[in-house]
Amino acid sequence: MKKIGFLSFGHWTPSPQSQTRSAADTLLQSIDLAVAAEELGADGAYFRVHHFARQLASPFPLLAAVGAKTSRIEIGTAVIDMRYENPLYMIEDAGSADLISRGRLQLGISRGSPEQVIDGWRYFGYQPAEDQDDAAMGRRHAEVFLDLLRGQGFAQPNPRPMFPNPPGLLRLEPISEGLRDRIWWGAGSNATAVWAAKIGMNLQSSTLKIDETGEPFHVQQAKQIRAYRAAWKEAGHTREPRISVSRSIFALVDDRDRAYFGGGQDADHVGFIDPKTRAIFGRSYAAEPQALIEQLKQDEGIAEADTLLLTVPNQLGVDYNAHVIEAILTHVAPALGWR
Repeated sequence: MKKIGFLSFGHWTPSPQSQTRSAADTLLQSIDLAVAAEELGADGAYFRVHHFARQLASPFPLLAAVGAKTSRIEIGTAVIDMRYENPLYMIEDAGSADLISRGRLQLGISRGSPEQVIDGWRYFGYQPAEDQDDAAMGRRHAEVFLDLLRGQGFAQPNPRPMFPNPPGLLRLEPISEGLRDRIWWGAGSNATAVWAAKIGMNLQSSTLKIDETGEPFHVQQAKQIRAYRAAWKEAGHTREPRISVSRSIFALVDDRDRAYFGGGQDADHVGFIDPKTRAIFGRSYAAEPQALIEQLKQDEGIAEADTLLLTVPNQLGVDYNAHVIEAILTHVAPALGWR
């Protein structure tokens, strides 16, 4: 059995060919798609965060709105770039969104991905320490966030406060109990997956990974997940971790599907996400249901995960994306034992 959700990047463009021509379209349609996915029986609604782009950015208003409009589906991010985040303010935002959803928040965080601008975090007022690079700064922000989620007081109270204080040092409010166990790290390498396991975060592994062995993407991803699990066990954590992978998967069940995605076989791609870092990008899947089932049986990365996030082409509109999700839930997932 697997949890199956969708992952939206929230693209928008004023092009007349797009169903999302403004930021308002993207935000409101994201809420509608989450509602539709819940009605179809999907397990999660996840959203990507990109700054300086015509995509979804500040996630917490959207997460809170989805939480208020739904009752069962998990609500998450994949991922928030921690280089841009004030971890103290994020505690308040995350706690509020989780309480509104009654404990359904699954918050994916990470160092982030290649950006639209050069060192965009600098415009947000952040600067790595002299002995850090920006990736280390992102991990440090994450560590502060995780520590504060424990809900321990740390701030000295004013002896003459405007309102009465509880005794002792004060913590940030609101704290949502249990959220600490629902924080995920988006790992692009084996080493960062092991680091996430050691400090007790769940794992998100996407369709992009640093190419460490030259093997097919799904094989490298499976090895990353196994390394994560071994590190988790060695760390002695008492709960079972969650592990998600994301994929572009389209079951070709009608003429619309064939027109959009029936163009032939896809394959892994190799490229450079910066001048020094060679990365491998996982293939997309698009085929008639029976052929799709046989292809997905061979994907070792999916087999290792308990959660599958379907990346959706949000610019094609809510109705079509709901159809994409329903086709996987109906025609593919049962045959693979995911349902």
